[in-house]
Amino acid sequence: MQFFLPSNAERLIAAARLVLVASSLTAIWLDPREPAEYAGLISRLLSGYFLYALVVAALVWSWPTTPALLPRITHAFDLVAFSIFMYFTHGPTSPFFVYLVFALMCATLRWQWRGTLWTAVAALVVLTGLGLYAAGFLHDPEFELDSFIIRSVYLAVAATLLSYLGLSVQRQRSEMTGLAEWPHVVPQQEMALIRDTLERAAEVLRVPRVLLAWEEAEEPGLQLASWDNGKVHWTRVPPDTFQPLVAEPLAETSFLCLHLSTPTPMVFRKSSSGVTRWRGAALHPELQASFTIDAALALPLRGETFQGHLLFLDKQGQSLDDLVLGELVAREVEVRLDLFYLSRRLKQTAATEERVRLACDLHDGLLQSLTGMALQLQAVQRLLHEDPLTAKERLRDLQTLVASEQRGLRLFVREMKSLWLMSMGEAYVQLPGDLAQQIYLIVREALLNAARHAKASAIRVTLRAENEHVRILVADNGCGFSFRGCYDHAKLTEMKLGPVSLKGRIASLGGSLAIDSTDAGARLDIRLPLAGPGVRHGH
Repeated sequence: MQFFLPSNAERLIAAARLVLVASSLTAIWLDPREPAEYAGLISRLLSGYFLYALVVAALVWSWPTTPALLPRITHAFDLVAFSIFMYFTHGPTSPFFVYLVFALMCATLRWQWRGTLWTAVAALVVLTGLGLYAAGFLHDPEFELDSFIIRSVYLAVAATLLSYLGLSVQRQRSEMTGLAEWPHVVPQQEMALIRDTLERAAEVLRVPRVLLAWEEAEEPGLQLASWDNGKVHWTRVPPDTFQPLVAEPLAETSFLCLHLSTPTPMVFRKSSSGVTRWRGAALHPELQASFTIDAALALPLRGETFQGHLLFLDKQGQSLDDLVLGELVAREVEVRLDLFYLSRRLKQTAATEERVRLACDLHDGLLQSLTGMALQLQAVQRLLHEDPLTAKERLRDLQTLVASEQRGLRLFVREMKSLWLMSMGEAYVQLPGDLAQQIYLIVREALLNAARHAKASAIRVTLRAENEHVRILVADNGCGFSFRGCYDHAKLTEMKLGPVSLKGRIASLGGSLAIDSTDAGARLDIRLPLAGPGVRHGH
């Protein structure tokens, strides 16, 4: 058996049923009426129905879950009971006629317009059958044709109004569901973003066409993107085209116009005092002609990175309710476009910073090499006349150095494109690309410093993960630094000791550097925080 959580509507119906039958019992007790031969039967039937209503109310209000079939069963039972009450109390002119209206309201709350429609058909069948039975078979002298017709029409009108109400409730639920299901993930491609945004906006408001007109803060020119039954067209026009896009009195407000093609169209605009009327040309004439706009709902967009308007076109039967829903959709569009453009700015900023950092890396490494080459070339120039053989050996050394720098530069560019997977004993850590690149640059600079300045012939590099950090140990057999002893990062900074570029790079990553410098060589102890997305530990 299926169960559902009891809704507020089901509890309201149970309480209303109980109040309705209790008031009927009280009325009969105070004033028992004709037909006298059925007065006792009606009292007993109502008493039984009261007990039934009491039990149903107790179940609905106390059970955490309710059988899914309960609403259908109770609704069918109510209709049968109401028919019996009317049959024994003057048929179509019975005072229990109001119970049929109650059944219509219950159907509207439970199943919206479809429930109202089928309940109305059943109620009209019951009412018509009782009328034909009273007039054709019983020849009841108290049967009043005018009263029967009025009640039948009243029931039909009530069913129509309640069906419209149910349809409105269903449509609002669908619209709210569409807003709730709006995806929070913003596409990375601008075309995909525009297509997805306009398509979902059209689905929520049920319009055949949507037009988005906007200008980015850092990009001159008006952009126009239109969605027409699944097809997207996107173009950019010069900044002064279609300006002003909307009339000045409407520039900062939402508005609705059903007939823009008329000479002086009526516009309904949102204001602090509610919805007011305004007459005039709401949109730029050339824009209106280019997109053949007649009916339009226009919403202003005022994001941090752009400004513009969102227009829903050609919707049939637009109402003022669409203004509220349109504003909700416009806010979603604002947020999505702002997120996209802000994200793009961040990526551009990050790329710029990376280019600057790369330039610094190339500058530091190549500058040292070129400086050394320049000094050696000066020495070679002096030796060309004094000792040609020695000059040739120096030139061969320079050639070897240039080839080494070329290989190092190629390796640097190649490693910039890769994601490192560093083996650490039996475990491994997969690093995000930016941290892997920085580790590579740090190790590279430490190796170059040891080889060039410390004249080391052997260098050992060890990398391992320790809790939330990566530890890099670089030990060489060179002549060490100009100082002797062990210094941590704070002491190195305070005394302005150690490699400046290497210290700056480590500090920018939130890491630390410690140096142990001796006559037998130097040992660098580097610690970098291991954090951020994309980092995995495993075995």
